[in-house]
Amino acid sequence: MPEVTQAPQNMADYSEQEQIRRDKLQAMMAEGNNPYLITKYDVTHDSKAVIDNFEALQEQTVSVAGRMIGRHIMGKASFAKILDGAGKIQIYVKRDDIGEEAYAAFKKMDLGDLIGVTGKPFMTKTGEISIHIETLTLLAKCLKPLPEKFHGLTDPDLRYRQRYLDMIVNPEVRDTFIKRSRIISAIRSFMDAHGYLEVETPVLHTQAGGASARPFITHHNTLDIDMYLRIALELHLKRLIVGGFPRVYEIGRVFRNEGMDPRHNPEFTMLEFYQAYTDYNGMMELIEEMIREVARNVNGTAIIQYGDVTIDLEKPFAKMSMVEAVKKYSGVDFDSIQTLEEAREVAKAHHIKYEQRHKKGDILNLFFDEFVEEHLVQPTFLTGHPVEISPLAKRMPSNPDYTERFELFILGRELANAFSELNDPIDQRARFEAQAALKAQGDEEACGVDEDFLNAIEIGMPPTGGLGMGIDRLVMLLTDNASIRDVLLFPTMKPMT
Repeated sequence: MPEVTQAPQNMADYSEQEQIRRDKLQAMMAEGNNPYLITKYDVTHDSKAVIDNFEALQEQTVSVAGRMIGRHIMGKASFAKILDGAGKIQIYVKRDDIGEEAYAAFKKMDLGDLIGVTGKPFMTKTGEISIHIETLTLLAKCLKPLPEKFHGLTDPDLRYRQRYLDMIVNPEVRDTFIKRSRIISAIRSFMDAHGYLEVETPVLHTQAGGASARPFITHHNTLDIDMYLRIALELHLKRLIVGGFPRVYEIGRVFRNEGMDPRHNPEFTMLEFYQAYTDYNGMMELIEEMIREVARNVNGTAIIQYGDVTIDLEKPFAKMSMVEAVKKYSGVDFDSIQTLEEAREVAKAHHIKYEQRHKKGDILNLFFDEFVEEHLVQPTFLTGHPVEISPLAKRMPSNPDYTERFELFILGRELANAFSELNDPIDQRARFEAQAALKAQGDEEACGVDEDFLNAIEIGMPPTGGLGMGIDRLVMLLTDNASIRDVLLFPTMKPMT
């Protein structure tokens, strides 16, 4: 199995197999056959097109290119397998058809070499569609041996570091990323069909905001100011609502300087959308319809098998308030708790650790994390979040301690988060200042006061519903993958030393 190493400084640093391949390359170059000088190869079909259209192509010459991943030499004739972007196909190479010199060169090739072939499709005696080769061209030399096929590439760390190798040796991995692309395409089609305008907003912010998260900090030399990689898309999208766009969305990378685990990567992809003149109930209806439609579009069904769990996206999603959920799974009724002191006492009784800065709503959220989250396996809208943990959501008119907010949970994971957006600039300033005070006390996830955003909503933002959803977690759900690293082409990894 290839090791992750620095570039060799001398020939002694190469493995025996690598040295053999390099010697072959040098011999070819000495004969005037440098494969890297080839700039173009005309491909007429991929492997799937040849197989799918075999009947129509039998008498035609096709041209296919890909990586040689298997070979069986039988004297004057050989079989080999080519892997391209669509799959695999067998080729039949006969010395009398391509000539002695070309056949000898073919026999010196190695697994992993990239080749181009022309020939006519036929079916072998065993019923396998293959290509009878007329010409064969080496397009690029593979200088490192591929992992041994029976053991494959199974080390997760190496798979994530060398995704290119992972996709060669484990071609089913490519299916996940093909499906990821289709999921994002289906989301765009859904949003466009519902009258939303796709926009792009800045990645570099002068004020980190829109979520509770620790940002990455960088420095702009010309302006001589610190800037932040965005932790959310929210505040710029709401500026566009103020500016007169009634429905906007963005699919973009966000960055959070936080821990890494199967659900979290420092950079990930978010969908956020905002709609004027609606509320969080409108967002609830839209996201349920979207997820169901995307699942049908990509998987052909909205009933998903995830490991040994069947997730039914066809049924109406369940709804439960945070207070109801905590009471159901912990037995504690926060509606009966009136003071912060009472909340602290019940937290102590249930071994919930809290900080001095935490208020009643924060402690309710700690109870939810401890007792509830893992139980929300089937799609569930969790509503009624405390105002302390929802600095950008409108208060409930009937109960100002709570907000018009929901989180969508599936498989015990938060998939989406939505609000009736706070458009009261006076209340928003007070909440920003409360967040700034927490930041001053050492809370690295608290946001500061965004004066430009406050200026925007002072101009006037209509009643608005907004939602953010983690694209990566949706892909995990629809592709039956347990780790976010399995749905990111190049997850963040610690450099090799």
